[in-house]
Amino acid sequence: MALLPILRYPDPRLRTVAKPVETVDETIRPLIDDMFATMYDAPGVGLAATQVNVHLRLLVVDVSEQKDQPLVLINPEILSASGQEQSEEGCLSVPGIYEPVERAAQIRVAALDRHGTRFELDAEGMLAVCIQHEMDHLEGKLFVDYLSQIKRQRIRKKMEKRQRRAV
Repeated sequence: MALLPILRYPDPRLRTVAKPVETVDETIRPLIDDMFATMYDAPGVGLAATQVNVHLRLLVVDVSEQKDQPLVLINPEILSASGQEQSEEGCLSVPGIYEPVERAAQIRVAALDRHGTRFELDAEGMLAVCIQHEMDHLEGKLFVDYLSQIKRQRIRKKMEKRQRRAV
């Protein structure tokens, strides 16, 4: 397994809309493994393929304390959503920034697993938030898009400043 470089906001590649995975085969499974390794190393609880500059509808999640409940969602779609919940979100592509975001409290999602088998999942709490957050990445959307324009500009400037210092 390899650690993949994570794109950082405001990299324009994060705005790319991901394409559906046509076939779940041996070319996808190593990417899934690398994405889990990258997410756990970061450390994070979710990672969309878009964040590692692979523009396919694929995400990985593990919100467990022990990091032993890996979940793969390929070509995910939300079938239903209900309630509203506000929670503080962060993002591996916007490190060190945490802001409150409102999302559906409960969702039902359909996706393919790492073997290409379709499944449906009911999620609430942190799992529901994480899946919605990662699915936004597949649409080229980031959690900062839910914030006011002033906050978004402030975060963008902070991230650009960090990137200049890192060079």
